[in-house]
This record gives sequence, C-alpha cells and structure tokens, in this order.
Amino acid sequence: MENFPSLKKPSHLISTFFGVGLLPFAPGTWGSLAALLLFYLFIFFQLSFEVFTLILLLFSLISIITCEIATKNLTNRDQKSIVIDEISGLWTSFLFLPLLDLYDFSSSEWEEGTFLATFILFLSFRFFDILKPHPISFIDRNFKTGFGIVLDDLVAGVFAGLSLLGGNFFINIF
Repeated sequence: MENFPSLKKPSHLISTFFGVGLLPFAPGTWGSLAALLLFYLFIFFQLSFEVFTLILLLFSLISIITCEIATKNLTNRDQKSIVIDEISGLWTSFLFLPLLDLYDFSSSEWEEGTFLATFILFLSFRFFDILKPHPISFIDRNFKTGFGIVLDDLVAGVFAGLSLLGGNFFINIF
C-alpha cells in the first residue's frame, strides 16, 4: 500500500497537517512555517509557558501515534509529505525563549528581539532538520516508527534552541 497520502484517511490528513505537507517545494519548510504561525497565534492568546508545554507534549504524543498509524504499511515510512513532526520539533525550540529573557509566555508584550529570535530558531531548526548531524541522522536511519519520525525533529528542535543560546552567549545578540 504505497498510496500515500490519502486525505480521506484521518491519519494521513493529520500527519500531513491537513494538507500542508502537500504544498510543492520543501514541504518540511511549509510545515515549519505553519508551526511558526500557530506559535504566534498561541502568543496572541497569551498561553502560559506551562500550557504551551502541555500542548507541545500532547501534540508530540498525537504526532507519534498518527505517524505510526499513517505509515505502518509503507516501505518508506518517513514520507516528505508528513510534516506534523516539524511542528513538534520547531515548538520544542521555542521552549528555549524564556532562557534568553526575551519572552516568558506570561504577557502579550514581546521584547524587541523576540521576533528575531523566533526567526533564528525557525532557520536553525530547518538547518538541523535538513542536514541531520549526529545523533539526528542516527535516529532518522535507525528508528523507522512513528516515534522515530517525530524524535529526530524533537532533537533538531533542541539543537536549534541550544545553538541560539550558545550563539547568544558568544555574540550577545539579545
């Protein structure tokens, strides 16, 4: 069964993030852009750090289950049109924002550098997700399950967050 995706199947619809993964030219980047826009929506509604973290955890769990169901009969389990994992990964990088003292999720007021920081996190996440340095490449090659599909993006998100923190330590951007 290599007919992927069939948007009539709920698992395919969700794993492509309601068709975002079907957009041409770099579907992972489109998925990441959707994650960035959703994050801005969360900030507009002033979600607390705790609520955002809970949403991220639940979304990641749903992503793992959905990816497992959607790809169980596929030869190539990490299809390019699956972008729900990019959303979990980029949101993971946003957990590092309070460590920069730019935004603590407790108000609608963003510091001047917050948009720059989220854009840098977006670019850094895409960099790590595309190039897949070790251990991301190891996870991508060896964990061919719904868990593995999502885990490599979560690790890319951690790499992006740590890179921004480290870069800021040496260059003092923020």
